Amino acid sequence: MDAHTGSLGMSELQKRSLDRALWLALLVPAGLLAGAYGSQIFGGLHPCEMCWWQRYGHFAGLTAATLGLLLPSARRPLLLLAALGIAASGAIGVYHAGVEARWWEGFTTCTATGARSLQDILRTPLVRCDQVQWAFLGLSMAAWNAIISLSAAGAIAWLTLKRR
Repeated sequence: MDAHTGSLGMSELQKRSLDRALWLALLVPAGLLAGAYGSQIFGGLHPCEMCWWQRYGHFAGLTAATLGLLLPSARRPLLLLAALGIAASGAIGVYHAGVEARWWEGFTTCTATGARSLQDILRTPLVRCDQVQWAFLGLSMAAWNAIISLSAAGAIAWLTLKRR
């Protein structure tokens, strides 16, 4: 049994594919979360409720990928879980981008997270899920998250399941 991959007779090419999948599963959600928190902390963009939902998928993906790094014998199923978490974030991003574009109505229209008192509520900015706070090349952060996350999740799954 190979300690690195947890399987018998895995080729060097398969090991490299798993390593690439692992790095994607670690770097993509970490990078997207860094961008989200950076835009919040340094850019003053407060997340709406659906923005938070997208972050949860990345946290799940990053957790599974980190476990895959620490538990090589379970790397393949953990990478597939990471891909699933990242894909969930991307799917929520598609939904959120559609709400922003007014293609459909969202579950929520605004959020005031972290409020514990009336003063907290009054100090917390009201952030609507159906309004784009920032866009690049005509696409919102939710749309970019959808594109990057779904592409990465597909690549991670493909690299993880690749046999030759």
